[in-house]
Amino acid sequence: MAFLQEFKTACVKEDLEFLTESVTDEIVWNIVGDKKAEGKGNFIHELKKRTSANVDELVIDQVLSHGKGGAINGKITGKNGKSVAFAEFFIFNGAKGAKIKSITTYLVEL
Repeated sequence: MAFLQEFKTACVKEDLEFLTESVTDEIVWNIVGDKKAEGKGNFIHELKKRTSANVDELVIDQVLSHGKGGAINGKITGKNGKSVAFAEFFIFNGAKGAKIKSITTYLVEL
């Protein structure tokens, strides 16, 4: 569970070193209703487009992890004052010390 909190914080802070080490080369990021990014390069590119240091606050409400799956939800507030609620579901390539092989993200503007 701590890994998922670190991962989400790294996404917001654009810690590309941590992120590239945390996902498989074949990562699939499905942003429901918007876009699907496949491969590590496309994942990083899409992440940069979405954050670009515009985040003022990250609030994590819940983190769950079991075996090869995990989930996290919370709220992100931008420097412009707009907030987005998020829920993300992760699939790992193994149960322990594994890398993320897929992420499904749901976003709701508040």
